[in-house]
Amino acid sequence: MFCLTKSKKLNISHILKTWKSSKNTNTFSSNATLEVPPYKLYKLENGPSTSVTLTKEKAKNYYQQMLAIRRIENASSALYKDKIIRGFCHLYSGQEACCVGMKAAMRNSDSIITSYRAHGWSYVMGVSAHGILAELTGRKTGCARGKGGSMHMYAPGFYGGNGIVGGQVPLGTGIAFASKYKETCGTCLTIYGDGAANQGQVFESYNIAYLWKLPVIFICENNKYGMGTAVERAASNTNYYTRGDVVPGIWVDGMDILAVRNATEFAIDYVLNNGPIVMELSTYRYSGHSMSDPGVSYRSREEVQDVREKQDPIVKFKNKCIELQLITDEELKEIDEQVKKEVNEATEKAKSDQEIDLDELTYDIYANNLDKSVRGPVGQFLKHELKGKPVNL
Repeated sequence: MFCLTKSKKLNISHILKTWKSSKNTNTFSSNATLEVPPYKLYKLENGPSTSVTLTKEKAKNYYQQMLAIRRIENASSALYKDKIIRGFCHLYSGQEACCVGMKAAMRNSDSIITSYRAHGWSYVMGVSAHGILAELTGRKTGCARGKGGSMHMYAPGFYGGNGIVGGQVPLGTGIAFASKYKETCGTCLTIYGDGAANQGQVFESYNIAYLWKLPVIFICENNKYGMGTAVERAASNTNYYTRGDVVPGIWVDGMDILAVRNATEFAIDYVLNNGPIVMELSTYRYSGHSMSDPGVSYRSREEVQDVREKQDPIVKFKNKCIELQLITDEELKEIDEQVKKEVNEATEKAKSDQEIDLDELTYDIYANNLDKSVRGPVGQFLKHELKGKPVNL
């Protein structure tokens, strides 16, 4: 019982709010067990369990990473429309659960290589928001000193985005071969889109990886459209996880981060013991194929909006964490504000940073250039130096 007097000046609403907050905090858990969407299997007797455990710490980390990627892509879109970012730019908005879920399962010995839709992967592999946005705007503080742009970002264990459609698949197979040859116990997550899935080099990679039992996970991020073409119009078999012939496969709900994490953990263990596997992540991109594509000439605005409202990976995960009482509203708000501040500051800095000097255009072509120069297009020899490791990791 409270005795209220003018001298005490107790605030009843504050008391009730404090009591309610304390009560709610006591009911929140440090971990939870939940079910994820079922998997589809091909040539596998057993697949990943649909029961997963999520800790509070990891839940906050996953939410922060997905939210940061979404904000980085929103900033990239605005910078492109303002003509500060030029050239090619492919956004990852809507697919955040894919890279964050896969990274959550990776070990230090594992590697990853992907396509040109690489901003999200750059972030989860250690490149800062500033390192990404500065690279996109062509500044020397970018992760490739402004010379790689949207398609060519790299970090330790990350063999970059690749501009040639499907070209990263045989490269990833080679990285897996190197891991097996050197006995590092590493795997390579080799990621491509549904549009690249019909490339002949993809099937050639399946074949040699199976023959040599390489520790490679072939991952098709099926976002339903290859550029402006729906998968049904481009492929006779749209069950991409079954297209490895003798190579087994798994279909995964790519809009559920925990389903992706769980399937990737299973796949890593599988390839280390048996050789390659194909994993299809069913996902969706909100933007067009690239910034030059409005994205609504081959699909309706209503379709995109429906996915945003019902399947958004960030909203789904946020709601699940609240339902499981893993994260409080206050903690979510704090993460939101921290991410917003980080990306806003990175955006402003990226716009004001300097570009590289003209002579540096010919640097970093070779890891070890014996002649210390490179021949130019009209025969002159240009200076060559190494600028060292990427920055902003």
